[in-house]
Amino acid sequence: MDHVEESEILAATQRYYVERPIFSHPVLQERLHKKDKISESIGDKLKQAFTCTPKKIRNIIYMFLPITKWLPAYRFKEYVLGDIVSGISTGVLQLPQGPFAVISLMIGGVAVRLVPDDIVIPGGVNATNSTEARDALRVKVAMSVTLLTGIIQFCLGVCRFGFVAIYLTEPLVRGFTTAAAVHVFTSMLKYLFGVKTKRYSGIFSVVYSTVAVLQNVKNLNVCSLGVGLMVFGLLLGGKEFNERFKEKLPAPIPLEFFAVVMGTGISAGFSLHESYNVDVVGTLPLGLLPPANPDTSLFHLVYVDAIAIAIVGFSVTISMAKTLANKHGYQVDGNQELIALGLCNSTGSLFQTFAISCSLSRSLVQEGTGGKTQLAGCLASLMILLVILATGFLFESLPQAVLSAIVIVNLKGMFMQFSDLPFFWRTSKIELTIWLTTFVSSLFLGLDYGLITAVIIALMTVIYRTQSPSYIVLGQLPDTDVYIDIDAYEEVKEVPGIKIFQINAPIYYANSDLYSSALKRKTGVNPAFIMGARRKAMKKYAKEVGNANMANATVVKVDAEVDGEDGTKPEEEENEIKYPPIVTKSTLPEELQRFMPPGDNVHTIILDFTQVNFIDSVGVKTLAGIVKEYGDVGIYVYLAGCSAQVVSDLTRNQFFENPALLDLLFHSIHDAVLGSQVREALAEQEATAAPPQEDSEPNATPEA
Repeated sequence: MDHVEESEILAATQRYYVERPIFSHPVLQERLHKKDKISESIGDKLKQAFTCTPKKIRNIIYMFLPITKWLPAYRFKEYVLGDIVSGISTGVLQLPQGPFAVISLMIGGVAVRLVPDDIVIPGGVNATNSTEARDALRVKVAMSVTLLTGIIQFCLGVCRFGFVAIYLTEPLVRGFTTAAAVHVFTSMLKYLFGVKTKRYSGIFSVVYSTVAVLQNVKNLNVCSLGVGLMVFGLLLGGKEFNERFKEKLPAPIPLEFFAVVMGTGISAGFSLHESYNVDVVGTLPLGLLPPANPDTSLFHLVYVDAIAIAIVGFSVTISMAKTLANKHGYQVDGNQELIALGLCNSTGSLFQTFAISCSLSRSLVQEGTGGKTQLAGCLASLMILLVILATGFLFESLPQAVLSAIVIVNLKGMFMQFSDLPFFWRTSKIELTIWLTTFVSSLFLGLDYGLITAVIIALMTVIYRTQSPSYIVLGQLPDTDVYIDIDAYEEVKEVPGIKIFQINAPIYYANSDLYSSALKRKTGVNPAFIMGARRKAMKKYAKEVGNANMANATVVKVDAEVDGEDGTKPEEEENEIKYPPIVTKSTLPEELQRFMPPGDNVHTIILDFTQVNFIDSVGVKTLAGIVKEYGDVGIYVYLAGCSAQVVSDLTRNQFFENPALLDLLFHSIHDAVLGSQVREALAEQEATAAPPQEDSEPNATPEA
């Protein structure tokens, strides 16, 4: 603590002094010399892209075979027990459940659309009388959709389209996974209560499922509920024990495995299914289906659905992956996920499977039971294969209530994400909006449409942030080159005659008009008001002295000075373009000043561009209009802190068509302030030294 205090005191007492010129853009460029950049030809770029090096080969192998990267670095003593326990627990949980519900529903919708219940099979067989023939056709459709989905995902991964994962922000992912947890929870209730309800899908399915369970709660199976609650309590207590003593235990206690074994034993020993009508897993078919070629002739009928399934499947997978990655501190490669999904779906379609994605419940079980690496997933897959081929009959007596209790307990982490709401309420209302809209849309519209809606809303918030940025008037911390919000600190003072205006967003078509309006509103300097006030002052003065001709003459004189000294437009003489002055200084007589409304005598507006990362053509036109509009009333507009990108944007959009505009650019706000003060001091010296002009009386009339 003493060391920290000493460091703070030392930092507060240090001073630095810098002596350098005032850096306008031209002055700074004279001091700099650009490095010569050797541009590569297209041939050289192609040669470099297709040249094989050991590093490129290694990266390609890591991309397509990530096991070659993590397996050699596997910490056997640290990871093996957790992976074994996790793999067994996840594998047991996987046995009676099918694939991810959203993808299942999407593929089922395609199959039913192309092969409806009343379809007539070629050859005169009516599908309503031949369920096997109809189901065979639906399997054929599912295989085609899966193959095309895999091809799309693989191609997207190879083409590096995994960057779309960046649009799945953390609030979006957490809101989405929380809504998915609610979907899973409601789908498990009927198994926990032992009631029979219809399976719902699509919009408001979570509401229909919940209502159906509540309507049938009077028919609940007490024995099923008792078994489920017993397992529920066992798992909650056991997980608390694992968490409290995790540093002393070599591996977490495999609670899910013990729950399955105990549930199966009790069910079989007491004949719960026969005696108490408790739902059990039932018969599990043995063996694998023979491989077959998917029907590619169906691609033109299912390509739209395949694209949607490919995107939704990837989005769900990357959402869950990012959730666990944030929790455990590692990175996720979206391209690698796309390639993995594409290979799995493409290869799996040959064995009459359909598209895969991430399972929320089973992912949480694998993580919650101590899984550390992909070895846990491999063990779970091997268990499934073993059960399919030989040992499925051992789990036929497993109660469904046991499985539902296991899933619900492992949803605890997802439900804890509701604590995000007060956090985002304190830190960011926009991120709170993303979280809530994602949760609500995914909950009531379904995970597929909800995800699409959430991404659209998240993108809209980006537009909102740039279209409605914060506008700040800056002031100077006295005797420093530090400029901060004048409304936030008492010590900060405005520099006399100078207004400094800051925006924290790019200037482009969506906010350029708002920027111009905010500049006038926040600084209190509106050129139109100034010009109008001058004209009114002239008329009042003319009325007082009783010389209407003088009033007209003076107004004409001021208006003429806007375009040029003699009221004419610039013209080209001897191949040299004469540009009008950037700033036109008014020549109001001193007698008129008493008719002007009180206000700040502002001579310079400094636009702080340090936080502007780009400006488009519309923004450049708006900026040019601001420079001219203020220049017409004798006020300079300086640009401070422009990045190289912004200067390039200005140059490309011909902002510097008049080379004199380059003198308006300054390296920093302080350079612009000092440059403005020097300019005004020189102007004052020139005005003092200039001889008086006899023809400058206010009652002078213009020549005919």
